[in-house]
Amino acid sequence: MAFVKLSSLRRIALIGAAAFVLAACQESMIPKEIRPVSDRLVGEMKQSGMKETSPIFVRIFKEESEMEIWKERPDGRYALLKTYDICKWSGVLGPKLKEGDRQAPEGFYVVKPAQMNPKSKYYLSFNIGYPNTFDRAHERTGSHLMVHGGCSSAGCYSMTDEDAGEIFALARDAFKGGQRAFQIQAFPFRMTPENFAKHRGDANMEFWKNLKVGYDHFEVTRKVPKVDVCGKRYVFNADAGNASFSPTGACPTYSVPEWIATAVAEKQAQDEAAIVAVAAKMDADAARLAEQKQKLAEEQAAEAAEEAERAAQPTVMERIFSRRSARRNAEPAPAAPAETPEPADTAAAAPAAAPAPRAKPAPAETDPVETAAVTETGEPEVGRKVERTFLWPEDAPTLTGGSEVVPSTLTAPAAN
Repeated sequence: MAFVKLSSLRRIALIGAAAFVLAACQESMIPKEIRPVSDRLVGEMKQSGMKETSPIFVRIFKEESEMEIWKERPDGRYALLKTYDICKWSGVLGPKLKEGDRQAPEGFYVVKPAQMNPKSKYYLSFNIGYPNTFDRAHERTGSHLMVHGGCSSAGCYSMTDEDAGEIFALARDAFKGGQRAFQIQAFPFRMTPENFAKHRGDANMEFWKNLKVGYDHFEVTRKVPKVDVCGKRYVFNADAGNASFSPTGACPTYSVPEWIATAVAEKQAQDEAAIVAVAAKMDADAARLAEQKQKLAEEQAAEAAEEAERAAQPTVMERIFSRRSARRNAEPAPAAPAETPEPADTAAAAPAAAPAPRAKPAPAETDPVETAAVTETGEPEVGRKVERTFLWPEDAPTLTGGSEVVPSTLTAPAAN
């Protein structure tokens, strides 16, 4: 019975694995540009009240390397669907200025169906629409700036192939649902007071403040703003009546819906106050850090000076040895003995004369020499002094006495 149950479980597992492999194979056989959005993401849309074909909206944040995909809900407001990591973007914070600067653009762009590229060399891609009206008003140049796969960038925003395919599918389905174009907002960073305070000295600050107005319009309305350009600046949700907006000319008189203008003005006032507060704190922190670094540098300099002073002063042992050395150096050196000239070596030199026999000194008559007394057994008597005249070794009594005290070690052994 157990064997039957085990066999059934194995069959179920094999069938499930086969179904999974078959589904994966079937999906891989579908051209990448028409592959459906994953069931997981479709489920998330339904939970948020979105349709697969509802309009989309895209926001890009360079510094955070993030791309947001928003979708419209039934009430016309947008909700965040998913945030993707940007695999690579090139350049630095700031707008693209000219062809070949390898700089990813910043600004407000529009993508239409014709800009979608299912045959991209970088998996799938779409052109973001650079240069736009604002860029051309500033005489900025460049072309073919994309969002694509391949995770490589020369001025584009590059994603992994998987993410690029999913973003492409979301845009494709939105176009199928009737959206004629979707907006991309590309920012240097999230438009927060902290980031503006951090980058407040950047040369692009005025440009970024102009971008923040459009950012704030979306934040307070959760609707994609209408974008125009006049006086070489972006304007948002502006209604000029019958007048037109000239990108390089002065802006005509226009109005913004009062509730939007009021909400944006309140947000900007709050943000400005927060920027001032954050900047003051950053300045205080920077000043405190600079003071700490200065104090540390002074302490290190003082320690180095003390160490140098200690190194310049000899130790007690060094002073002792240096004094001894000084005294030795002060003593006069002994005079070298005078050298006597050697006689010339000649072939006719006379043989050396035999040395004269050593004269025996006369015995002293008045100064007796103290010697140890010798007992009858031949041993010296300790503690008794006797008077005896000193004799040289050739005197027989001395030689005889020495042989008695120290027997000769050179005596031949007796024959056996």
